[in-house]
Amino acid sequence: MTKINENFLKLPKNYLFAEIGNRVEAYKKSNTKADILKLGIGDVTRPLPKSVVKEMQMACEEMLDINKFKGYGPYEGYEFLRKAISDDYAKRNTKVEINEIFVNDGAKADTANILELFNNNTKIAVCDPVYPVYVDSNALAGRTGEFNSSTGKWSKVVYMPCTKENNFNPELPKEKADLIYLCFPNNPTGSMISKKDLQKWVDYANENGCIILYDAAYEAYITENLPHSIYECNGAKTCAIEFKSFSKDAGFTGIRSGYTVIPNELKVEGHQLNQLWLRRQSTKYNGASYIIQRGAFARFSEEGRKEVKEIISYYQQNAKVIFNGLKDAGLEVYGAVNSPYIWLKTPNNMSSWEFFDFLLDKANVVGTPGSGFGPSGEGYFRLTSFGTKETTEKAVERIKKLI
Repeated sequence: MTKINENFLKLPKNYLFAEIGNRVEAYKKSNTKADILKLGIGDVTRPLPKSVVKEMQMACEEMLDINKFKGYGPYEGYEFLRKAISDDYAKRNTKVEINEIFVNDGAKADTANILELFNNNTKIAVCDPVYPVYVDSNALAGRTGEFNSSTGKWSKVVYMPCTKENNFNPELPKEKADLIYLCFPNNPTGSMISKKDLQKWVDYANENGCIILYDAAYEAYITENLPHSIYECNGAKTCAIEFKSFSKDAGFTGIRSGYTVIPNELKVEGHQLNQLWLRRQSTKYNGASYIIQRGAFARFSEEGRKEVKEIISYYQQNAKVIFNGLKDAGLEVYGAVNSPYIWLKTPNNMSSWEFFDFLLDKANVVGTPGSGFGPSGEGYFRLTSFGTKETTEKAVERIKKLI
């Protein structure tokens, strides 16, 4: 008799952002004239860079030419794009070989799929609050134990609290874990890490036989002299896998592309993870489309870099508007400097979901409850700078009137 994977049944009914969407839709049905301003999900609003669109249009034209037509591509991605990525690392004096780069259809998928490389008894450590995909994907693999609804924690997960007291940066785990998730600039808190502190994590991982899963999806927003890649640290290639994305810098949220770096030196029980991942990809993945990869390639051109810089600047200005506006209103706010996210303390001791309902009902503004990111997120709230300038300014003014 066919049976369901019981791990699915252990998850909360809805993924965080699906739950937000459901609540907003229910509100709109009862308030049909409401002007909803969305600063919740981290989706972009600026159009794709012109150079990217032009490159994809040219790729489409190639599909009409029998001599240029492309069928199945390399499982790890086309070499022209992987070389552009490798050269981009080199511009920061960081060496990443072409064969260490695997192009994907967005970082989200690989941060979950990478778990297939590791035994199901593997123990994970996560920052708390945390991007929900990290925990949920491990829950589906049966690694997390049981969920305690009263504490908001899974029984087998090592939580590394990121609080006001430690500047929202995790401390080295007291309980040993096999896989350690780090995300900088951080989602959701917007915090950043110095190279000196990141080196401590690399040293710890190498000394304890851990693998760091390093999510650098927002590195393009770093404005200070801080690491853009974990491979800027000595010894990182023997303990870290890095994920990067084109979604939030070049606006690829709708057309999907990113990449994962698995160094040749990285081994577990003598096995080269790079080659195991290539074997996995050749079995279960046919690669991102040629057309999309041509667009991603244009992101690294001189014109593409200029356009991406302008996009980043637009969202960074939105972040300043939110941060300064809410701070002037007397709220306790964090993030925004090296990140597109603003992390704020909910006023009047409201819970995260109470503040969500309050903003939605009284200001028609949508954000993300901090508790949806983990127990240490309770009492906090995330806003995103990815809205339009007009939406951002209007939302801030509405919130200020309520506080």
